[in-house]
Amino acid sequence: MYIIKHRALFFWITGILLVAALGSIAMYRLPLGIDFTGGSLMQVDYPNGRPSVALVGQQVSAVPLGTVFVRESGDTAISIRTRTMTPAEHEAVLAALSSSASTTEPAFTSVGPALGSQFTNKALWAILAVVLVIVFYIGFAFRKVSRPVPGWGYGLTVVAMLAIDIIVPTGFYAAYCHFTGAEVDSLFIVALLSLLGYCVNDVIVIFDRVREHLAKNSRMNSKESFEDTIGKSINETMARSINTALTVVLALLALIFFGAPATQNFALVMLVGVVAGTFSSIARSAPLLIPIAKWFAKK
Repeated sequence: MYIIKHRALFFWITGILLVAALGSIAMYRLPLGIDFTGGSLMQVDYPNGRPSVALVGQQVSAVPLGTVFVRESGDTAISIRTRTMTPAEHEAVLAALSSSASTTEPAFTSVGPALGSQFTNKALWAILAVVLVIVFYIGFAFRKVSRPVPGWGYGLTVVAMLAIDIIVPTGFYAAYCHFTGAEVDSLFIVALLSLLGYCVNDVIVIFDRVREHLAKNSRMNSKESFEDTIGKSINETMARSINTALTVVLALLALIFFGAPATQNFALVMLVGVVAGTFSSIARSAPLLIPIAKWFAKK
């Protein structure tokens, strides 16, 4: 019952995290990668020693590409982002870079502006569709639970918590991009969609236990308070939530430290989201039902 008794503290912690995340997004913005904006991204490796970013920028400027973004990638590679290059321009850039050093090109991606815009729209629709399906599912699953919170109230509570669970890792990633030069790509959207599924599963486990106790209390004509029911449900599912989160965290840490560079940012976003989601399901979601129930009681 500790969480229920001190729920105001956890609500304050939630508010602080939310303000910090929104502040990070507003201050640093989310730098969109070529998946969204279109353009060309090439990674050039220098096995015998990487030159300075300034020198690489001078070499690339020999090809008229407009604004070019050059940054270090890993220990020996350089990442170069430009507008969408033609095959001839791509070959010219490679020739300019290899004129003074031995180079290899482990990766090259080119996306047209129209395709990038289409991907952005589809990503937003995908997130919206997932949220709507979650609301309808929870509203249907809890349709027989009408007191002290109606079934749709559980759905709206879950959506509110999911919004926070998405905003927190997004705010973290905005700051991470600012200091490391990373960008928002398709894997970032995959991470957010995965977090929506993971976090809602964690919340539903607790809400389902609440529903079971409410149904049992109704059958037995028990006078147990709603606060006690929430507290008991949290205590019964807390170990399961924490153990599940730990196994996922260990897998994500392995990806971050030993996985391929292409998946490290994905694993990092997932790690922050899983931790935030676990805290949300235990300390925010179910306790939030208590003030909601009091609000409905006044109606």
